[in-house]
Amino acid sequence: MIICEISLLVLISFCSYIRYGLIWITTTLVFMLASFGNWATYLMQKHSDGTTSWSFDVGYINAAAVGIYGYAVVVPMSFKFLLQYLGSNASLVRFWCMWGYSFSIFIPTALLLLIPVEILRWIIILIAGSASSCFVALNLKSYIEGANDLKMMVVAAFLLQMALAIFIKVWFFP
Repeated sequence: MIICEISLLVLISFCSYIRYGLIWITTTLVFMLASFGNWATYLMQKHSDGTTSWSFDVGYINAAAVGIYGYAVVVPMSFKFLLQYLGSNASLVRFWCMWGYSFSIFIPTALLLLIPVEILRWIIILIAGSASSCFVALNLKSYIEGANDLKMMVVAAFLLQMALAIFIKVWFFP
């Protein structure tokens, strides 16, 4: 009975730990990208052709869910196992939370990407991608202090976050 209670407490602690970073922020981002991506596509089509009617593309939800959830799970796992292989003490739950929280900048960015000025949209997404990349890189840096050969991990994390930002812009806000 005590083992069941301890297991339940560990499970509850684990779930509350990853709930906001990995689950809620990521889920919010998925729905924001799908809805605002559809809206932005409509606005851009309406701007170029005044007779365009509204049509919701459900494929945006699938693309957002696969892309964002896949990235949120696979990239932190890859970094955790790679760092563990290279001798660093890394926590998978902390990595999931860190990458989940790095997505929070993209939520207001999705709203700003509704602005129908293309150069401004690129500037907005590059600033958001840079902020997210810096957040991940600076937090990841604490895991590789003193190891010069692992500095490439920080650069790789930075570039992956920038690639995610560009993916968001190109796929959802064409």
